[in-house]
Amino acid sequence: QVQLVESGGGLVQPGGSLRLSCAASGSRFSINDMGWYRQAPGKQRELVAIITRSGIPNYADSVKGRSTISRDNAKNTVVLQMDSLKLEDTAVYYCNAVISSVVVPAISMTYWGQGTQVTVSS
Repeated sequence: QVQLVESGGGLVQPGGSLRLSCAASGSRFSINDMGWYRQAPGKQRELVAIITRSGIPNYADSVKGRSTISRDNAKNTVVLQMDSLKLEDTAVYYCNAVISSVVVPAISMTYWGQGTQVTVSS
């Protein structure tokens, strides 16, 4: 079993910054893609940023240029640094990871964290 634990959410002012972290715990697994999604009230869940195991990132247009996603494969963590935050960034942010078994690599599953609230308000 694998668990994703997020941290770093909170209340920030417009133009501020925050750093979201996600750590995967468990055993006998390998993380492929890893990233962040978010869901605002009344809206569908959307991609924020993802990063491959080799370190290739992809960003949603809404955050491109003011966000940086990174990962530490040795520690099974992914970090999303967000700067110049806007009111529309307010949402619950969910860590996401595609994880394969080291015993049976063909078996993979998508895992989600429980979510961390990000509120951008003056």
